[in-house]
Amino acid sequence: MEEQKLIEAAKAGDKRAMTELVKAYEKTVYNFAFKISRNPDRAEDIMQETFFSMIKSLRQFDAKSKLSTWLYRIVVNHYLMWARKNRSEFIPIDNDDELYDNRSATDWQNIPANLLENKELRNILDTSIEKLSPEYRSVFLLRDVEGLSTEETAQITKLSIPAVKSRLHRARAFLRKDINKAFQK
Repeated sequence: MEEQKLIEAAKAGDKRAMTELVKAYEKTVYNFAFKISRNPDRAEDIMQETFFSMIKSLRQFDAKSKLSTWLYRIVVNHYLMWARKNRSEFIPIDNDDELYDNRSATDWQNIPANLLENKELRNILDTSIEKLSPEYRSVFLLRDVEGLSTEETAQITKLSIPAVKSRLHRARAFLRKDINKAFQK
């Protein structure tokens, strides 16, 4: 069944249609929840909360955006609610002076392409992403990992386009600095 018809049927109370929607987005929601939370148990919880929210609020979905965009927003909301309760786990990155210390910057153009596939580098990147505060992590993941546009990211995060660009810029700067620090060890 076409997605829009499934949505309308689910809104009308068709449980089979709702099940089809959950099945269709289960992997996408879990994968994004894992990317943003970096924890399989937390990702599972966020996924369950997301689908519970979807079931509870689907009638409010106005189809002005794609269903996936709406679900990304719900995932981000549930993650941010968790993160607010666990603030101490994150490093603040609002100090520009600390982000843009270029004295020891790595020349990224000289790193061989096959090094990017290196497991160690992936681990360093994962560790750095885990350090990002939730507000920056969600923007970075939506734009640079999920490949969404700035406009879609703004819609999902309910931020202005300049705010998305600013957070993305800061997140990238933080990651660049943190990864550089890891290579200097």
